[in-house]
Amino acid sequence: MADPLIIKICGIKTYDLLDTVIAAGADMVGFMHFQRSPRHVSIEDLGGLISAARGRIESCVVLVNPDNSCVAEVAALGPDWIQLHGPETPHRVEAIRAEAGVEILKALPIGSAEDVAQVGTFAAVADRVLLDAKPPKGADRPGGLGASFDWNLLESLDPALSFMLSGGLTPDNVAEAIGKVKPFGVDVSSGVETAPGVKNSKLIEAFIRNARAAG
Repeated sequence: MADPLIIKICGIKTYDLLDTVIAAGADMVGFMHFQRSPRHVSIEDLGGLISAARGRIESCVVLVNPDNSCVAEVAALGPDWIQLHGPETPHRVEAIRAEAGVEILKALPIGSAEDVAQVGTFAAVADRVLLDAKPPKGADRPGGLGASFDWNLLESLDPALSFMLSGGLTPDNVAEAIGKVKPFGVDVSSGVETAPGVKNSKLIEAFIRNARAAG
């Protein structure tokens, strides 16, 4: 029997939505700590949300190229995961993992065969890798920003490398993505929103339901 699919809902900012995500059966919840994101959560609010999640769902704090003091501040709050979503090198990922003492999920933007070729290097130093779409040129923040990448690029990936998939996933296409790409987990943020940073509980529930049915 294959392991159950891991479902992560990212960009949660309120206790109500945290409860929705847990009730709908997600495995991981992501909190963004990045000022330029419409989903940004302050350090003060992060502590409360992580505490509210503890023992109910795995919590993951998303950081973008954080400095050591930021890593230490977030690690002290006791999340289950730190997601690195910036241009961190494998060496930096390894250093943050050692310093934080928290499991590391490294997001990797995929836009070409060269990007796919890098995945193994990062998989060796992170606890999990998350393959995301490359942001459009000129974007002021990382991530697919609602767009998916060409999943066919992943045909060249070593089948032994397990990964989570992100980037442009929605309740409508998540089943197709799981069937085609066979990730061990999926991650969604803007695909369950009605406006940037505005999550919709019905979309969250539909995404989880459709992903479970496919996974």
